[in-house]
Amino acid sequence: MILFHLFALTIAIGIDLVVGDPPNWPHPVKWIGSFINKLDKSWNHGSSKRQKGLLMLLTVLLTVGAIAFLLVSVLYWIHPIAGIVGEAILISTAIAQKSLKQAALSVYDPLEKGDLQEARHKLSYIVGRDTDRLNEPEIVRATVETVAENTSDGITAPLFWALIGGAPLALMYRAINTCDSMVGYRNEKYADFGWASARLDDIVNWIPSRLTSVCMLVGNRSFDSKKNAWKIVFRDANRHPSPNSGWGEAAVAALLGVQLGGINYYKGIVSSRATMGNPFLELEKKHILQANDIVTRTIPIFLFWLWIGGMLIDLAGTWF
Repeated sequence: MILFHLFALTIAIGIDLVVGDPPNWPHPVKWIGSFINKLDKSWNHGSSKRQKGLLMLLTVLLTVGAIAFLLVSVLYWIHPIAGIVGEAILISTAIAQKSLKQAALSVYDPLEKGDLQEARHKLSYIVGRDTDRLNEPEIVRATVETVAENTSDGITAPLFWALIGGAPLALMYRAINTCDSMVGYRNEKYADFGWASARLDDIVNWIPSRLTSVCMLVGNRSFDSKKNAWKIVFRDANRHPSPNSGWGEAAVAALLGVQLGGINYYKGIVSSRATMGNPFLELEKKHILQANDIVTRTIPIFLFWLWIGGMLIDLAGTWF
């Protein structure tokens, strides 16, 4: 089955690259989000919120996993090719390489035209921080940080789990990630209810985020020497409040020769984050394009290592 998963996830990358996520098309992640929202409204009140949040997470995962597994099993029963194609289509809905790049370009384009107001508006769609007063370097920083962080969350991590468990596990990963993005906040409403979602998201992203950082460094030229880029990543990655997001951000910062992180505002409340990278260069709009280029070159390297790992797993299974 590992070889089937490898063929499926490879095809999925091509499907997503061409088709992306058309806004008016039905999409499993939209359905997952609606399901989470209904459970949130029904269960996130009263006592025992942490237990209810765990039950919500398990309910979503079991539902998504069971539906995906049943669908894939039927397709493989019909014919292996039908199974591979079906898995590829499902996996393609769990990754977002085209939409991530398009989101970054939607901010870059108005910046190129000198329209800061429109750039702030487009940025507000993809980040949670306040954007209404950001200058151009801060708009660029927010966009580059989003690209760096979501390379793992939106592309490589679902591919990693697709290798392990095919489309069902890729969609279950996406369900975990969606749960975290919807309820995994450290505020009064979600501190307990979203605790399990946030913790599980940290766990399932631990390996992919680090592998992604390595592939970024291996597959891309560095502004400074590669040796110094590695030093920056290992120096700065763990400074991020997330145990995983810092790896992508530190790698992109090191490769571009810029500094990410710093002060952000969320609903007027200041949030000071550790910086990533050395400020060799001032942030400019061209760095958005360069961040997209890093993603483009990282995915084939990551895919290559998935094939190597998958073949070794399959070979080990044959031996034993």
